[in-house]
Amino acid sequence: MKTVSPYNLWSIRVTRYFTILLTLVAFAWWTILLVSAFVTPPGFYTRGSGFFPFSYASLALANSLFTLVFFAVPSKAVRIASVVMGILLLINVIILISVQQTRYEEGWVGIASVLWAFVTAIWTLSTDRLVEWGKYEKEERLIGRAETRRTVGEWLAVLVSTIFMMILVIVVFLMLCTLFLRALDAGLEAPGKRYWVDGRKYKLHVYCHGNHTDSTGAKLPTVLLEGGEGPVEDGLWDFANDAIKNGSISRCCFVDRPGFAWSDAAPSPLSAGMAVEAVDEVLTRAGEGGPGVILVSAGIGSIYSRIQSSRHGEDVKGLLLIDPLHEDFLNNIGASGRGFVLWLRGIISPLGIDRVPGAVFRGRTKEDRVFGRAAYQTGKYIFAKLQENLVADTLSKRDVASSRAIQAQGVPLALVSSGIQIRQDSKWEEKQRELNELIRNLQLWDIVNNAPHQVWRTLEERNMIEKRLRQLVHG
Repeated sequence: MKTVSPYNLWSIRVTRYFTILLTLVAFAWWTILLVSAFVTPPGFYTRGSGFFPFSYASLALANSLFTLVFFAVPSKAVRIASVVMGILLLINVIILISVQQTRYEEGWVGIASVLWAFVTAIWTLSTDRLVEWGKYEKEERLIGRAETRRTVGEWLAVLVSTIFMMILVIVVFLMLCTLFLRALDAGLEAPGKRYWVDGRKYKLHVYCHGNHTDSTGAKLPTVLLEGGEGPVEDGLWDFANDAIKNGSISRCCFVDRPGFAWSDAAPSPLSAGMAVEAVDEVLTRAGEGGPGVILVSAGIGSIYSRIQSSRHGEDVKGLLLIDPLHEDFLNNIGASGRGFVLWLRGIISPLGIDRVPGAVFRGRTKEDRVFGRAAYQTGKYIFAKLQENLVADTLSKRDVASSRAIQAQGVPLALVSSGIQIRQDSKWEEKQRELNELIRNLQLWDIVNNAPHQVWRTLEERNMIEKRLRQLVHG
């Protein structure tokens, strides 16, 4: 007697061949999105992190492989899970398309990826139902009735397939929650304006506050802030506003680097020099370019400020570095292990494992997620740090080496270092001393004993920074 198998039906065989084709297409799409995190292929650039489309592509590929592996073992539990998954993915599609900011950030790549995941879920449901019908048909023909019993191997396959599908459903639900948070965060209006840069590929956020002159009518330099490991809004923004109120400065501006706060992510690769070019372009478009600027930066942001200072020569009237990162430490920033951890954090970021509980149980707000204490959890921020990592020890180190060679020596320099950081790392102290000799002109070096790396976090240290900034601004 012939073996009872649905493969004996031509419709089932065609369905399986078509599933193999869909799996190959899904794998090709997944591969392209995997590569785009490191080098953006033409036409595949997204202004978000790129991790969301990759997650949907991974989901579609997993679903296709699942369909192939368990093709001959239909299960009602799998069909129910596929229905739930399809509904959740449909809601994902609706949110992604209906919210302008998510639609703008993910672009056609993100929309195509979530639609593909939705189609794959429907295909899994249809295939499972079709195979069950095929088995029923063959059993009716061969033994005169439908066989309800299963072997131990079949029951094991049903159990594994059900568990696997339940995991996928949970993954889709978490992605939906994270997308919902992103939709909520899109309602947080940027305090400044956003301008197109790099041939209208992406937008950067610019914020300026204050007047070009002081209370006596004298024109003072504009202070241009550059954030460190995080956005300017997380600390330095408040410091600058207080400095304006105190009369230490009259006007300040800052530009969120690509991927930070309200700025879009840039295509990969992105070196420090390329980021500075984008910042210069957006300042010009905002009407804030030109002479009379004092650059204030912290941590790794000092790398960007030094490059900017060297390229603008005498237009820069002062340079204030707050516990700056020396270029010799870029090899730590660009370490391969750190890059792998960032990439791993990025691909699981759409699950919102930290963001969703933070919003539900810890009261994290939109501000926290966009530029505050939870900003490091967002896929866009992680992608920006991954881009920084990929070229830190190559392109960015070359950019800063060039900046050292052409740095104008007539620019006053003030340096404020963390005493805690210096006591913990003798090499950090050595490199801070070397940075103090970067410019052979006015040099003011303060070591604040009890200050952490983010020196402006405490009142005493903030006053020290403001004092040095006042000296630079007022000559």
